[in-house]
Amino acid sequence: MLIRHLVSRILLVLPVLGITVTLPEHSHGASYFEDGFLGLSQKELHDKLGRPQAVRDRKSALRVFTYYPITDWSTYFSKLVSPENGEDVYTFSRESIDVRYSFSYAVDPNDHSENRLLTVRLVDIEFSPAVPIRRLPGLIPEFRPSTDPTNPAFRSNIWVLLFKGPPSSDARFIVREPGKEQLEWTLCYQLFAMQGLPDRLLTEALIDRVEISTQSLQLVTLQQRHTHERIPNPYSHQFDKTIPPLKPSATSIPVPKYAE
Repeated sequence: MLIRHLVSRILLVLPVLGITVTLPEHSHGASYFEDGFLGLSQKELHDKLGRPQAVRDRKSALRVFTYYPITDWSTYFSKLVSPENGEDVYTFSRESIDVRYSFSYAVDPNDHSENRLLTVRLVDIEFSPAVPIRRLPGLIPEFRPSTDPTNPAFRSNIWVLLFKGPPSSDARFIVREPGKEQLEWTLCYQLFAMQGLPDRLLTEALIDRVEISTQSLQLVTLQQRHTHERIPNPYSHQFDKTIPPLKPSATSIPVPKYAE
């Protein structure tokens, strides 16, 4: 209590002396969640994975990117755009599958310094070729989905959304959603299928891409319930037993044949 009192007194005195004090919103050194990436600074990410092989820059709202060798980005292109627009890219080969990680960053909007701190806000992981849902944990060490059959899971016609673990108040820093302070934000895995998912979801369904990010279960259940269909957890041991049977196809009406 004495130390806290002294710190508060010092913070009150410094502005009087003309010294600006900026307190960090997030104490770096550890990630927000068990994935080990979200919330790291760019330097901490580089210390963990090494220097990226490339940097990519999104060219539109769609998934259109330009890729730059890391040397070209560092010496020239990084000076033409905001640093947070560049995504660090790492490529691995695992079980004969090319796995490409891309890291997107967030910045403090109140930080107007020349070298603003970059914080990992999203991890985009792509596969070539596409892989079945069941293989994802073996290809992504950071992907550890819950096996609890009651774990929140949702789907659309092109993606599966899986929540994992408790929320983190620190994670609000990397969220762009309006009103984020009133919601809780949890680690989330989003599995994308470019060719679409079958009506009857199976663990053999092919996935092209996984996003590791943070999302709000409150937002999904209250405001996005028309676009997010609740499903059994595909990684639970009971999943195959809980899959609803296919609806019988409608019997076609026979077309009468007329004599010529």
